Amino acid sequence: MPLHLAANLDLLFTEAGEMPQRVAAAADAGFEAVELWTTSDRDVAGIARVARDRGVRITSILGEPRTDVTRPETDLEAYYDAFLETVHRARALDCTQVVIAGSHGYMRMKRPAQLDMLADVYREALDRTDGSGVTLLFENFNTRVDHPGALLDNASDTFAVARAVGSDRVGVLYDLYHAIAQGEDPARGLAEGADVIRELQIADVPGRGEPGSGNVDWPALLRAIADSGYSGDIGLEFYPTMVTSRAILRIREAMSELGL
Repeated sequence: MPLHLAANLDLLFTEAGEMPQRVAAAADAGFEAVELWTTSDRDVAGIARVARDRGVRITSILGEPRTDVTRPETDLEAYYDAFLETVHRARALDCTQVVIAGSHGYMRMKRPAQLDMLADVYREALDRTDGSGVTLLFENFNTRVDHPGALLDNASDTFAVARAVGSDRVGVLYDLYHAIAQGEDPARGLAEGADVIRELQIADVPGRGEPGSGNVDWPALLRAIADSGYSGDIGLEFYPTMVTSRAILRIREAMSELGL
């Protein structure tokens, strides 16, 4: 089953300039899909116009702001308002997925209670955006390198929270870089989360560079993805250590050799 690559435009094609120009550069490089991080500080109308003109689909954007929603001092009403604004921007971009930007754990509340609260908060967020057609994605993070203190620091809890929300408008962005950096088996995660995984992201480990820059066995990982039955988008969320076109060529060659 073919796999579909999506370029993360906050990390790739940065040499092209602002985000609308990066969309065009990605299209020129043969991408039909891209993903973005923040949108509140970007020219949403310009991005949308270029994406539509070039036939590029925006797979996901980040929910803003990054808020520790399980802390008692958090103003949840303000957060719900901000989440609604993110959904409005997603719709303007013809994007159907918003990725939760993460929450830190709160040392004065037991972990199971925090996970339950996380599900409650986003169940409410979904209710407030009913009819938008936008799906919410939880993401797993690693705490060893990039996100110390992250609450969703393993794939199993991330899958469980998505299931606990209990909506067909919720899923998981399974970040294989974070899983590997956290010491997890990505093949096991792909099997465990098959019912809720909606998108994947990849980068090499260590260093979070392009495939081939670290120690990941890419033929084995790509085969595990294909064998899992996943057929959605794979976000290239890596920091290129070389010219973007050469960095992307590595993963395309690895996929081609496997017939993917």
